[in-house]
Amino acid sequence: MNANLTTKVTNKEKIILGVDPGTNVMGYGLIAIKDKKLFLLQYGVIRLEKYEDQAIKLEKIFDRVSSIIDEYLPDEMAIEAPFFGKNVQSMLKLGRAQGVAIAAALSRKIPVVEYAPKKIKQSVTGNGNASKEQVAAMLMTLLDFNETPEFYDATDALGVAVCHHFQNGKVALKASTWKAFLNQNPSRLK
Repeated sequence: MNANLTTKVTNKEKIILGVDPGTNVMGYGLIAIKDKKLFLLQYGVIRLEKYEDQAIKLEKIFDRVSSIIDEYLPDEMAIEAPFFGKNVQSMLKLGRAQGVAIAAALSRKIPVVEYAPKKIKQSVTGNGNASKEQVAAMLMTLLDFNETPEFYDATDALGVAVCHHFQNGKVALKASTWKAFLNQNPSRLK
C-alpha cells in the first residue's frame, strides 16, 4: 500500500522519516513540520514476503529506504527498536532489517534516533499499551487522513515519526554515523 497523500509544504521546517522494521513487511512514513503543524507526506510498506533469500530482502530494504530518502530528503530518521521476543532467529532477522535501514540513512548522512515501541505508543496515544488500531486511529486524527491502512506497519512507521516530533529534540541518543549509533547503543555490540 502506498498512499499518495502528498501535502505541498513550502518553506519546510523539517521532514521526518519514520520506519517500522520488518523482514516481510517494513513500514515507512514521512511527515513534515511547518509552523509547528504536522503534515502527512507519504506512508506505505515495503513488501518483502515474496523473497525467500534473506540477503535479497536486506538488499531490497537498503535500496528502497535509500530511494525514499533520495525522493523526500528527510532531515532525520526515527526507527522503532526491536522488542525482545522468545524466537531468537526472528530477532536476528529483525535486527538485520533494522540495521540495513539505519545504514541506508547513515549512508546519506541522515541522523537516526531509535524509540522503544511503548515510548511510541505513549507519545501518540497517551497509552504505552495501545493497540495498533488505536495508534492508527489517533494518527488519522493528528495527520488528517481517513484511509484505513492495509498494513498497520505503515501507520506504526508514522507513529515513530510523530513520536520523534513530540520528543522535540529531547532525546539524548542521536547518531549521524554508524560508529556514533553503536557508541550510543552499546547493547548492539553484544
